[in-house]
Amino acid sequence: MSAAAVGVAALPAMRAQAAALPAGRRIIYSYKGTQPPAELLTLASKSQIGGVIFFADNIASAQQLAEVAAELRKASPVPLLLTTDQEGGQVNRLPGGPTQSNKQVGAAGDVARAADAQAAGAAHVLAAANLDTDLAPVLDVYRRPGDFLDQYGRSYSDRPAVVGDCAEAYIRTLQGNKVSACAKHFPGLGSAPAGANTDEKPVTITSSAQDLTGIDMVPFARAIRAGVAHVMMSWAVYPALDANRPAGMSPVIVQNHLRQRLGFRGSIISDALEAGALARYGSTGNRAIAANQAGIDLLCCSSRDIEQGKEAAQALR
Repeated sequence: MSAAAVGVAALPAMRAQAAALPAGRRIIYSYKGTQPPAELLTLASKSQIGGVIFFADNIASAQQLAEVAAELRKASPVPLLLTTDQEGGQVNRLPGGPTQSNKQVGAAGDVARAADAQAAGAAHVLAAANLDTDLAPVLDVYRRPGDFLDQYGRSYSDRPAVVGDCAEAYIRTLQGNKVSACAKHFPGLGSAPAGANTDEKPVTITSSAQDLTGIDMVPFARAIRAGVAHVMMSWAVYPALDANRPAGMSPVIVQNHLRQRLGFRGSIISDALEAGALARYGSTGNRAIAANQAGIDLLCCSSRDIEQGKEAAQALR
């Protein structure tokens, strides 16, 4: 069995105990360049990191990244979550596909078959790079052509049933190939207009509670039934559900909707903790505490600076 497969096999126990993990093991770190900093390897050797998210500037080739992943795993006495965004279409961190975007998959004559092929392509690329988790599929149901998700081809469809069909096929195929999936961005960014990017600024989704539960959350319910390992939260604010807090900092959305109503039992991952949408929350530490209080299991520190991850970990202690 490959190192990545061993990591995936260990994930259920890791997820079940996420809230009880030491603070450092709840942090997904990032760094600049193609080689991990010595300090990150030292933290890994002390069981003080939960995983690493990789971006294009970390990757010279699949073989190079596979060697980095092996080095991190060798350093760490505990399993690590090693991940990237390999969505297909325009959002691929690793070379080699899948070439089809979600929009193209959702427009296929047989969407389940197309999503199956998309996931198989992603799994092949990620396994070659020795990674065990894909931050995909995107399950946001877009509303109008040219909306935030649609303009980049990242939404499967404006029909929740089609997105759900794609979700089930993608997740079962990806995880059947020993790569865990992460459905995002709960409870849904599909109605965000063009330019409404939570990475850059605060975003408010004005959809009604009925639309959010009857349209946006439907594909996530399908993903959960398919056994998705992880769900990533949105940083948008949804006044119909919680007027004051972004979804990833809202116990109402995390606990009442995702955990209790939809019955999700896997690990909940934050979106980028440095996102512009969180400007009013101040420091990394403040953001980490607010997300933790809402019930987030793993915090994604993706500023490419390990100091960000260290600050988040310190705040959780």
